[in-house]
Amino acid sequence: MGLNKVEICGVNTAKLPVLNHEEKEELFRRIKEGDADAREQYIKGNLRLVLSVIKRFSGSNENPDDLFQIGCIGLIKAIDNFDTSLNVKFSTYAVPMIIGEIRRYLRDNNSIRVSRSLRDTAYKAIYAREMYMKNNLKEPTISEISDEIGIPKEDIVMAMDAIQSPVSLYDPVYTEGGDTLYVMDQISDKKNKEENWIEDIAIKEAMRHLEERERYIVELRFYEGKTQMEVAQEIGISQAQVSRLEKSALKNMRYYLS
Repeated sequence: MGLNKVEICGVNTAKLPVLNHEEKEELFRRIKEGDADAREQYIKGNLRLVLSVIKRFSGSNENPDDLFQIGCIGLIKAIDNFDTSLNVKFSTYAVPMIIGEIRRYLRDNNSIRVSRSLRDTAYKAIYAREMYMKNNLKEPTISEISDEIGIPKEDIVMAMDAIQSPVSLYDPVYTEGGDTLYVMDQISDKKNKEENWIEDIAIKEAMRHLEERERYIVELRFYEGKTQMEVAQEIGISQAQVSRLEKSALKNMRYYLS
């Protein structure tokens, strides 16, 4: 996979602009005011970020032009959704968005298709793992996940292996001004109680894709801690309908988070 070539998608990467901090702030201020030219300049000024990210997918054998275009979609989404009140660098916010967009593309276009049953098992295991870690502040064992979802340990391991590509915690994903962002920098310490803002961003982004009623049910169930019966009474539907809508919402969120 030739990621070091000078031209990608007709763009001469050697001539891409580099924006300084003041230029970025000024352009973003104009973007928020609806300035289309500023948005275009900001996109061009961050294309090097996309190039840096797609290098970590060099083992995928995908056409670099395709990955660059998909990465640009992630970049544009990051620009359109960036909240300056987060007090973080735009690049730190954008990297997970670009990576997520590329991963979805690779997953959906992988020539070796993962069966629906394997994906469903993997998603159930991931959800059970996240809930366990949230409640117990530690990593569950495969046996504990197996007991929680009622699926044999062997099937869980096979499913998780099928949907994931191995990656080192020390793999660099982006370098800016001499500061390198590694995979491990995007992983929270589950033992402390500080909020993981990257995870929060990802969840909020996934919730934006839900229908209004599904989003409301997720908020009541997982942010306010209400039971399905309490939710049913509040919005005036049956518990069975709440359960069905909740499952649909979580399935959609897992799709955007994977």
